[in-house]
Amino acid sequence: MGAAFVVALREGIEAALIVSILLAYLRQLQATDRAHLVWWGTGIAVVLSALIGTAIFALGANFEGTAEQIFEGLATLLAVGVLTWMIFWMRRQGARIKGDLQSKVDSALVAGGAALGLIAFTAVLREGIETALFIFAAAEGTAVEGGGTGAQLVGAVLGLGTAVVLGVLIYRGGIRLNLRSFFRITGILLIVVAAGLFAFSLHELQEAGWIPLLEAQAFDVSATLPDDAGIGSVLRGLLGYNADPTWLEIVAWLVYLVVIGAAFLRPRPVPGDRQVERDPATRPSATNRSETPAP
Repeated sequence: MGAAFVVALREGIEAALIVSILLAYLRQLQATDRAHLVWWGTGIAVVLSALIGTAIFALGANFEGTAEQIFEGLATLLAVGVLTWMIFWMRRQGARIKGDLQSKVDSALVAGGAALGLIAFTAVLREGIETALFIFAAAEGTAVEGGGTGAQLVGAVLGLGTAVVLGVLIYRGGIRLNLRSFFRITGILLIVVAAGLFAFSLHELQEAGWIPLLEAQAFDVSATLPDDAGIGSVLRGLLGYNADPTWLEIVAWLVYLVVIGAAFLRPRPVPGDRQVERDPATRPSATNRSETPAP
């Protein structure tokens, strides 16, 4: 439930932020008569995302045995890849997203109404498909005798509902959310979630015989901390905890967490500083460096 909540909240906030930027810019341009096009594009994207999510779950239910393990392993691996890409995309593009959207709105107003609706549709649909894929992966990775799926769906609904409320408050100015801090914190949480999903995907492919590597059991604490009850089930829902993992799962979890976590937390370079380093003409000379005023 916890993993689905974090994923749905993060994706929902991104979608709500995009819609808020579009609506606020239309209001700034005194073109609020076009706002219904944004809502139409958003509504169609939400419905289509729900249908795609339903189709993914229905497709997964048709497989059994080895085929089911392969499908779940590959689908989860795809979800981890998309999730990782999304985390770094927002880290890199978050500061420019407002300007990019406003530029697209300017072009859409010239091109016609359909283009404006298409901006909202494509942006929200992308977030919706990502959410559907992540929820499926989280549900399969944390399912315990079928109980995990329902819990993750509830978490997703709560996450999306929270995102909608926050989105409305942000648009109306009721709250001021530090988006940089929000995306940094949720990014760290999602990396931890993704590490568990990555280990689960390799476990499924290992069970299917696709990865005959490090198959020995690393440990078994099922007797003291089972993953299907109590704290263990909570950890499984949040982190993909497994009471009896193989060495491949342990290695995969650690490698993903360390490599991706370090890349995400590393300081971002300042473009201006790089430009000064590249262009000697912009550096103070040795003769007048002492005369340069302090900032």
